[in-house]
Amino acid sequence: MPTTLITGANRGLGLEFVRQYAEAGWRVLACCRDPRAATDLAALAGASGGRVTVHALDVEEPARIETLGRELAGEAIDLLLNNAGIYVREGRFGELDLAAWERSFRVNTLAPVRMAEVFLEQVARSERRQVVNVTSLMGSIGDNQSGGSYAYRSSKAALNMATACMALDLRPRRITCLLVHPGWVKTDMGGAQAPLEAPESVRGMRQVIDRATLEDTGKFFDYEGDVLPW
Repeated sequence: MPTTLITGANRGLGLEFVRQYAEAGWRVLACCRDPRAATDLAALAGASGGRVTVHALDVEEPARIETLGRELAGEAIDLLLNNAGIYVREGRFGELDLAAWERSFRVNTLAPVRMAEVFLEQVARSERRQVVNVTSLMGSIGDNQSGGSYAYRSSKAALNMATACMALDLRPRRITCLLVHPGWVKTDMGGAQAPLEAPESVRGMRQVIDRATLEDTGKFFDYEGDVLPW
């Protein structure tokens, strides 16, 4: 039975990832900041027959990442899925909230890289050996035609570069590192006007992840499997 660790698992895309991987027979280590408040996730775990376990993790706090790494030191993690992310309202140019911008980098960029560092050995001892970071087309410099969203765009662009670096550094250990863009999805972050439902987006991303080999390491895909511009 393969194992995945998923961050930001209490709602939106993260919750749907948990649902679909559990239904596919995976063992899921589902992480969120406050398990006591994650009622939907708790219900999934309760109905999973033990395949889903819930773990407290605030990715904004490096010490919490390291603590969870020690707690799960004996695991073999086939897929480390860094899904947790934030979109802050940082204001317009000339009125940018630098504290909010810095927080975006802590959550969207630094946390996924630290997760990969802390859980490197657990991933390396697995069969699949995959690290997947959920990013966004908004982090594409080549695609940016509208400006704005400085904090979110720049933090995801930085995540893209960091993942490209990890792909090169971890290739000798046969670890595949991928970036996946979920599309514009109806979630708390995406809003009700988004055209895409979470189940469709997650199904697509799972297919991309399932098909990926070491030859795909470092690539930037959308949920339909297309390679996106940097």
